[in-house]
Amino acid sequence: MCGTSVGAGMLALPVVSAQGGFFPALFVFFLCYLFMMSTGLLLSEICLKMPKDSNIISMADHYFGKKGKVFAWTLYLFLFYLLSTAYLSGSGEILKDATSGLLSLSQGSILFCITGALIVFCGANLVDRLNIFLMLGLIATYLLFVFIGLPLVSVDKLFYQQFPKAFLALPIIFTSFSYQGIVPSLTYYMGKDAKRIRLSIVLGSTLTFFIYVFFELLIFGIVPIEKLIVAKTAVSPLGTIVKGGNIHTITQFFSFFAISTSFLGVSLGLFDFFADGLKIKKKGAKKLLIAFITFLPPLLITLTRPGLFLIALNYAGGIGCALLLGLLPVLMVYSHRYIKKEDPFSPQLSGGKITLYALFLFVFFELIVQGIGEFIRFSN
Repeated sequence: MCGTSVGAGMLALPVVSAQGGFFPALFVFFLCYLFMMSTGLLLSEICLKMPKDSNIISMADHYFGKKGKVFAWTLYLFLFYLLSTAYLSGSGEILKDATSGLLSLSQGSILFCITGALIVFCGANLVDRLNIFLMLGLIATYLLFVFIGLPLVSVDKLFYQQFPKAFLALPIIFTSFSYQGIVPSLTYYMGKDAKRIRLSIVLGSTLTFFIYVFFELLIFGIVPIEKLIVAKTAVSPLGTIVKGGNIHTITQFFSFFAISTSFLGVSLGLFDFFADGLKIKKKGAKKLLIAFITFLPPLLITLTRPGLFLIALNYAGGIGCALLLGLLPVLMVYSHRYIKKEDPFSPQLSGGKITLYALFLFVFFELIVQGIGEFIRFSN
């Protein structure tokens, strides 16, 4: 659960939350943590009622018919293409920085895309094995960053506050807490044991929250707000601020591991989604076709509009995650409990209709924030 959430979105969190300051950002993080944990529990409640190998698309079809299926299909493609675009754009930044400009943004993105496409084309087994190595690298570099960076934290930097501006980070924070896509697999893997599933979601979401809190603490405590606000990723200013030592090198490796795990996971999911949704066998020329429709659109967008890392993540979270992983589970559970009244009735999240209404209103609030953010961006 935690491994699915923690990834490339983490590199954007301190940048997008910098305008609000450290403590206001923590409040927004806590709200998103509670919301995304709740919608994960709601989705698990639906999974417990559905047959094995059901996914979000088939669930939407079951509760809302053909229109629900089209809605889920559209949002799924929108979300995963945007995430792929964000990761390819971010990879260009990382490889350009790591090679001291030897590779351009476009060249870095192309190299990263081709490598990722070849790995995904070889199959899920290779992706799983590589992801174990990459996750270990991500954990190791994160812990090293905490160990080396903590003595460099200046507490005074943490007290800058602009509370209303903190909410503008909501869309990307949504993305960074997303994991709901694996809830169906988790449900069937755990033999539909409701207590184990609930515990896994709660613990995984909580661990993710604290990982983000420590990361925010380090970045906010080391990087001045004025430099962080204009940065492309959270770690990019460290090379100019921290002289000597290995902290910049460690954060470069951390960035690479974060981008790689996220890109491989999203790409494999999109690859399998196309194969299943379009009923295309993953063999020969047909498998090559799936690879092209998986990787070519986000790569072309990245090459046409370089530097889309933050913008793509913003749209992915503000619209894709909010509607597909936030609103849809709320609506499905409402239909399951109060319209279809399916039995047996065993809620994974307590609070009845009041809780569902509150979650619905939070999605509505997030969409308003997304709109305000877009208005500000286009006005500048």
